[in-house]
Amino acid sequence: MKKQDFIKAVASAAGLSQDAVSKALNTMVDVITAELKAGKEVNVTGFGAFKVSKRAARNGVNPRTGAKISIPAMKTPVFRAGKTLKENVR
Repeated sequence: MKKQDFIKAVASAAGLSQDAVSKALNTMVDVITAELKAGKEVNVTGFGAFKVSKRAARNGVNPRTGAKISIPAMKTPVFRAGKTLKENVR
């Protein structure tokens, strides 16, 4: 399902306009992004949690040349599904 399909489905199910759902979805993504940038965690009860995970620096290999490379430490966003979402998917 693509973003536009998701917006149409939510608008239909909630009886809202697609424009209103699109604005709400974009705002939700912006708020989650801002919180993650600030190093905070976002919990949506029944759905899941978004947080930032730190990856340590490590050594790797360039698959094309076989040369060893150094991969720097970085932060990456992580989503952990909540209990209710997991049970509904199963």
